[in-house]
Amino acid sequence: MTKTIRSIERGLDVLKALNATPISSLQDVYRLTRIPKPTLLRILHTLEQSGMVSRRLADGRYRLSTGLTRLGRKRDRYDRVAEAAAPVLDKLCQKVSWPSDLMVPAGDHMENRETSRTQSPFMIYYSKDRVGMPVNWLLSAVGRAYLAYCPEAERQKVINLLRKSDKPENWLARDQKRIDEILSETRKRGYGLRDQAFVGGPYGAQLPDGLAGIAVPLLDRGRVHGVINVIWPKSARSVEDMVRDCLGDLKAAATEIVDTLRSAPEI
Repeated sequence: MTKTIRSIERGLDVLKALNATPISSLQDVYRLTRIPKPTLLRILHTLEQSGMVSRRLADGRYRLSTGLTRLGRKRDRYDRVAEAAAPVLDKLCQKVSWPSDLMVPAGDHMENRETSRTQSPFMIYYSKDRVGMPVNWLLSAVGRAYLAYCPEAERQKVINLLRKSDKPENWLARDQKRIDEILSETRKRGYGLRDQAFVGGPYGAQLPDGLAGIAVPLLDRGRVHGVINVIWPKSARSVEDMVRDCLGDLKAAATEIVDTLRSAPEI
């Protein structure tokens, strides 16, 4: 009887664990496989080098690469965007020092899918729960950047949804004329800015964070895959200074992410 290869068996066990728990820490994978952690780290590193596994920039957790499409789990299309964005946001942070987020649509709010806040030398508020954090559509820089460039039908669908909301922060959804003015200004400017009334914090529970930001869409032939930003304490720099110093690099990062998505097979 032909013997099996123990190292391959263990590698497959790790892939099965990641398929069962899509975003996993080393402890999560250990709990599911019981492979000794030094060995597990080598296996994960090997799988990462081969392109089968990637790590989330925000917290170093492991996830299956979008190249693996036949392991039974239906992937969210934004998994692919987050995987493409992670190394680009890391490089952007190394270049400009300030951190960035990747935000994507999630119904009546936008959702943080990746962040380089942990990579920045500056102290920017960060929580382990930052990935997945919901953000308001109409008052945030990222929401405005997305809505300014997405197809009209998608934009109107979001606004109609927000009009039905009983959350006070969605008041702007009932003023179509003002929305049109804001989004026109955003397109003319080339980047999104927060509303002056928006203090930050999660959707439905605004909490002042003292931050400012500029945001640009991941625009791909009329389709928007998401939005990336650069954020900083508003007391540290003016918007004008950050636009002068960082907007070009931010737009280049957006282009690089879109190019990566174009070159990779659609899932």
